[in-house]
Amino acid sequence: MSTIPLISEQETELAVAAAERVVEVHKRFADFVRVGMTLAQVDTFVGSTLRDLGCRSCFLGYRIPRTPAFPSHACLSLNECVVHGTAGYTSEPLKPGDLLSIDVGVTYQGWIGDAAWTYAIGDRSEEAARLMRCGVESIRLGIEQLQPGNQLLDWAKAVQGCVERDYGYHLTRGLGGHGYGRALHGPPFVSNSVPSFPGEWPDSRIRCEAGMLLAVEPMIAIGTGHTRSKPKQWPVFTADGSLSVHYEHDVLITKDGNRVLTEGLYDLPEVVG
Repeated sequence: MSTIPLISEQETELAVAAAERVVEVHKRFADFVRVGMTLAQVDTFVGSTLRDLGCRSCFLGYRIPRTPAFPSHACLSLNECVVHGTAGYTSEPLKPGDLLSIDVGVTYQGWIGDAAWTYAIGDRSEEAARLMRCGVESIRLGIEQLQPGNQLLDWAKAVQGCVERDYGYHLTRGLGGHGYGRALHGPPFVSNSVPSFPGEWPDSRIRCEAGMLLAVEPMIAIGTGHTRSKPKQWPVFTADGSLSVHYEHDVLITKDGNRVLTEGLYDLPEVVG
């Protein structure tokens, strides 16, 4: 038995409701966004959409040690920004060919929903299309391994094999998924790559159990798995400035397998605006 909190059937319905609102925000965003918009405009739209859905952002005001409170409703990460992009980190308008990863986190009736997807704005290069295809395929293959009795290590083997062996891209090191529920972040840590030395990922041998909620999220770059960021600032960038994508699903482990609570993200258009 793991020490990871497991949710009841009644709590499952609340988790599902929160996840549904995350998917709905993504759907409305895909219809709303246009070439020429700024990240600030996108974030204002996300905030108003959350209010319309009767929930609020669980990112706005979020704090980690030695870093200011997160200032935006959503994480808006453009091109070489892997994760944690803020609405104000760039004022450049969206242009054709940009890749925008939008991570939406909600609090609804005390429960969290948290999922990210990457969109091409207006158009995309063949390389960008391939990178996006790798992101979707890797998260699908990884989730197939999130079965009762399987280890979290099985998830990482599937994701890493797809990204680094099959596509030749790079998983960003040090970043990964997490448990969640009434809080945004909780155990376990879900690495996207297998440990390279003993003790690197202590949670790797945790086995999936019915009732476990996981937010799993490959973050992938074309040129490197290394990142850079500025002290006391949120955005994380690829170290070499290469293009990146971010995909995240909420997954409930069940006695019969798993349930992707944010499955509706698969139906969203890849090119928007």
